[in-house]
Amino acid sequence: MNRTATKHRFLDPKALMEISSLSLRARAVVEGFMSGLHRSPRTGFSTEFTEYRQYSPGDDVRFLDWKVMARTDREFIKKFEDETNLRCTFMVDFSRSMEFGGDDVGVKKSDYGRTFAASLAWFLTQQRDAVGLATFDRDVREFIPPRYRQDQLKTILGRLETQPAGNATDLCQAMEKLASLVGKRGMIVLVSDFLSPLDEMERCLSLFTAAGHDVRAVQVLHPREVDFDFEDAAIFEDMESGRNLILDPGMAREAYQQQYNAHNAALDAMFSAQGIPGFRVTTTEPLERVLQRFLEERPARAVVRQRRSNARNAA
Repeated sequence: MNRTATKHRFLDPKALMEISSLSLRARAVVEGFMSGLHRSPRTGFSTEFTEYRQYSPGDDVRFLDWKVMARTDREFIKKFEDETNLRCTFMVDFSRSMEFGGDDVGVKKSDYGRTFAASLAWFLTQQRDAVGLATFDRDVREFIPPRYRQDQLKTILGRLETQPAGNATDLCQAMEKLASLVGKRGMIVLVSDFLSPLDEMERCLSLFTAAGHDVRAVQVLHPREVDFDFEDAAIFEDMESGRNLILDPGMAREAYQQQYNAHNAALDAMFSAQGIPGFRVTTTEPLERVLQRFLEERPARAVVRQRRSNARNAA
């Protein structure tokens, strides 16, 4: 008998945001993500995530698990005891610019970003990893150190339930503050639209990378910020400064997209220089898919180290 594989259907972000409880939204995303993995021919890290990690160039091949490789067609090595517990701190943008959206095109960036952070925190907690949270606008407003304990996830989800109330963004100042608060090496997950001046951004990112943290950046954008798909002339308000500007979108679109592309190119160059994986997503992308991309990505700085090692050996 021929069986047709069931195609996995992703959760629509608009429908997901109709669930008022952030805890229930996070659980729905994780369960949808796990369900998709079980239907996918690429399964491999779902059940072995806490005990294995993907092979990286330079790893000792003696620790490859050939059984897992035969079953999944992916290369994994066994993790040692000190590798099995992750410390992850989420740094989530609570500035007013994240309140853009919530229209017929896409959900609010703040809802999407907070749901992503909550979903990943839920997943990591199930893996017995320590999770923490820093919320920021001009500065770090709340900081919960990463811990693994019974009520930690509930505390983090409670903070993420709070609606963003900040004004302008100063990501660099916030990173300087967080760098002084985090202790042991771990993962730092930046969740922001990154639509703020990039002056000194690379220096501030290096505060984490130089200390050995695995830094990852999730840039959350509304589709209209990507394509500037407005039709009629209107008054546009800067959500952080409150300044109003009368614009004809048709005339302003080309200049806007040039600046938008230049800004993101500069941002990508900074991430690449620091070995930071960057994930640019819009609020229409299913969160299960973003979660899978995130978990499959190994630290880009490992690639940078390998390239430098290769260059030294060649010399």
